[in-house]
Amino acid sequence: MKLTVHPGGALAGSLMPPGDKSITHRAILLGLLSEQPVSISGANSGADCAATLACARALGATVEGGGESMTVRGGDLSEPAGVLDCGNSGTALRLLAGVLAARPFLSVLSGDGSLVSRPVDRILVPLRSMGASLWARAGDRLPPLVIRGAKLSPIRYRLPVASAQVASCLMLAGLSARGESRLEIPGPARDHTERMLRARGFRSKNRLWSPEDAW
Repeated sequence: MKLTVHPGGALAGSLMPPGDKSITHRAILLGLLSEQPVSISGANSGADCAATLACARALGATVEGGGESMTVRGGDLSEPAGVLDCGNSGTALRLLAGVLAARPFLSVLSGDGSLVSRPVDRILVPLRSMGASLWARAGDRLPPLVIRGAKLSPIRYRLPVASAQVASCLMLAGLSARGESRLEIPGPARDHTERMLRARGFRSKNRLWSPEDAW
């Protein structure tokens, strides 16, 4: 069989790519934590970020708008009435765990059949060392993840592997710790969380965070 392909005309037009999922998750959670409303534009409107937004609402945030443009008003978080459904999003579960580790109430994070097969021990162990109480099934390895928040102590922690999700979880927990936390990441990892925290007024040096510089 012989196939001959002839060139066509030049392509022309414009393209608007969808918003970044990783950044959208973090923007929603910063809105959940902030006492001031956070306006988000160009957000990713997919199912993963929608799960994070639903969890934020369940924790007491109010949301105006939706889809690619919204305003999230958080501040005081409240105990959710049911399980926080993270859908298929590991980012939602791991980052929310860092937020909830410092809240004085009980939370349960779960998700779909795929998510509950992904390990959570890499966040469970350091969050426990900061003072939170956490439990998971399969020997504290797999979701659902149950969290009883507490007043957290700062952490000095070297991640076993470079992971933006694990680092972000611990950074968000460190915002509420009484003192300075230091994370060592053994290799390159996305730094969306660091950049966004700096934009909100936090100072950092080599991933060294001080909660006293908070909003």
